[in-house]
Amino acid sequence: MDIWNELYEAARKVQNNRTISPFIDAGGVAAAILTKAGNIYVGVCIDTASTLGMCAERNAIANMITNGESQIDKVVAVMPDGKVGSPCGACREYMMQLDKDSGEIEILLDLDTQQTIQLKELIPNWWGTKRFPIF
Repeated sequence: MDIWNELYEAARKVQNNRTISPFIDAGGVAAAILTKAGNIYVGVCIDTASTLGMCAERNAIANMITNGESQIDKVVAVMPDGKVGSPCGACREYMMQLDKDSGEIEILLDLDTQQTIQLKELIPNWWGTKRFPIF
């Protein structure tokens, strides 16, 4: 199995769209990330009535950081209909702030054709690039 299908299947395995309470739904979107070290982390979106929820990609990133990593190689986000999609603007920004090389993160746009795009193409002229050299 190629890595994109492996990431897709990992995300689908945890997606399980469900209602947690009258205020919280989870799993409408699921994500899987592959780190530079070769590990896969997954997460699901958590939608709340008060907008304090979390996107699936940021949930997967939190899982990655909790496990001591901070460099992402690839990202797959699975939408409620089972198709893949691009991360939202908040997730794009979050990923850019992780590492000086985050612009190179590869994002799957289409599972069948395995079309991808790099994060830097989705967030060109990012405001924080010059801050990394002083970090």
